[in-house]
Amino acid sequence: MKEGDGFPSQTLTERMRRRGGPEPGGPVARPIGMRAAPAVAIAVAAVLTPLAGCARADTPPPVGPAVTALPGVEVTLVKSGGIAGLTDTVTVRPDGSWTKTDRAGAAHDGRLAAPDLDRLRQLAADPRLAAEAAVTVPATMCADAFSYRLTVGPTSVGYVDCPPQATPPAATAEVVGLLTRATG
Repeated sequence: MKEGDGFPSQTLTERMRRRGGPEPGGPVARPIGMRAAPAVAIAVAAVLTPLAGCARADTPPPVGPAVTALPGVEVTLVKSGGIAGLTDTVTVRPDGSWTKTDRAGAAHDGRLAAPDLDRLRQLAADPRLAAEAAVTVPATMCADAFSYRLTVGPTSVGYVDCPPQATPPAATAEVVGLLTRATG
């Protein structure tokens, strides 16, 4: 037997040269005739097949983002800091009733107006809150600034109100504004 007849002593590149070179546009390591398309098709089919049973033809697709009632979660806002060193906590229950407690422990109760509760429900379901919670915020150098910590279910996000250094996260700031205005 001659060297170059396709025996293991040859490298893949040597065998490919003997057969006429690599595929046009393909890598040198792939011999002529091998295609990645069947492997990709099998992988796509394996991923999509379990999802086929999830589709329902009798259900129309949802229009716009779904608004959920605060699904059994409370929304809590803690505002702290400032020159006086205050700490105010507002807790809104799923039905819209709220309690605001100050640093001294004095509590005030109320109920959100229907439009405010609807808007809070929309914001609580907003995916931006989770995205904002995942961002690491650098420390600020502001003295006597207010810090806000918002908790919606398992999601907690906060910021320091220090305008020259950072812009507050949009969805979080909107909830803070709504709760601050609505609960006095």
